[in-house]
Amino acid sequence: MTEDPNDEQHKVVRYKTLTIDNVKYKTHFTKKFGHRVLYEAKDPGKLTAFIPGTIIEVFVKEGKKVKQGEKLLILDAMKMMNEVMSPFDGQVKAIHVKPGDRVSKNHVMIELV
Repeated sequence: MTEDPNDEQHKVVRYKTLTIDNVKYKTHFTKKFGHRVLYEAKDPGKLTAFIPGTIIEVFVKEGKKVKQGEKLLILDAMKMMNEVMSPFDGQVKAIHVKPGDRVSKNHVMIELV
């Protein structure tokens, strides 16, 4: 009788360490888990498009100080003119769009600091 190298009894199990709330666990990771996109906390300073649309007008320039509620740009989406306002007092770090640009959902339009 020959030994099958794919036989489950002869496979070497390699465990990985996973830490959750300072508790370490030894486990297996699937290939899908290994190739996943890592979670990244949303940066409140990066204003993203909440819906696909077209930039109609940009009211600020890089370096401008803005107040909470100040109008930054207009995004035309689904035949509605959406005014994008500053969520907090800050300064415009970068503008990644210009009038006429088509943006997809979650596209970073403006960065504030």
